[in-house]
Amino acid sequence: MSLRAHYEEELREMREHLLAMASLVERHLELAIQAMIKQDEGIASIVVKDDDKLDDMKVAMENSCISLIATQQPLASDLRNIFTANEIATDLERMGDYAVDIAEIAIRLKDEKYIKELDKIPRMAKIALTMVHGCIDAYVRSDAELAAKVCKTDDEVDDLTGELFAELYSMGGRETRDIFQMIQFLFVAKYIERIGDHATNIGEWVVFNVTGKLIDLND
Repeated sequence: MSLRAHYEEELREMREHLLAMASLVERHLELAIQAMIKQDEGIASIVVKDDDKLDDMKVAMENSCISLIATQQPLASDLRNIFTANEIATDLERMGDYAVDIAEIAIRLKDEKYIKELDKIPRMAKIALTMVHGCIDAYVRSDAELAAKVCKTDDEVDDLTGELFAELYSMGGRETRDIFQMIQFLFVAKYIERIGDHATNIGEWVVFNVTGKLIDLND
């Protein structure tokens, strides 16, 4: 195998590792929201226990990127690809942390009777998950236009967060236990909103990888 062929193989493995990481993050997010809806401690515990896997994958990605840069003298386009993969992995790891935060809230509320139906939170989570999947798809396709299109839906998550805040605020004057629940729901909403922000970050890295330009897709 030639040096270039070996290098291409290492790049392919790095890419596959990143996609495996993205798949695990999506699964953790789905499970965390399921745990909230079903108030299922068992489902939530899977997310909490598996978080170390995600951390290990992030470390492995960093090591892979460092090794490629140190040993292969990558071309400018390849260097951009390596840098992008590492930055996307960072955003994925942070999403995984938010999934754990949501799962821990699900465990905290497992025996509580919810003060309201969880309608907006699942809707927000579905949009955020679609963003994550769409931006990873854009990365695979090297499609900057798709990345920008997917990121536009982040406004929907922000709008639903605002609606939930207003809805819970209007329910004021409740007992201490109800107020505690409201605060937990607001935390979940903010975590989902942050997941959408990190998905937007991934979209921006995709655009950078394709065009070499850093563009703010939050505008």
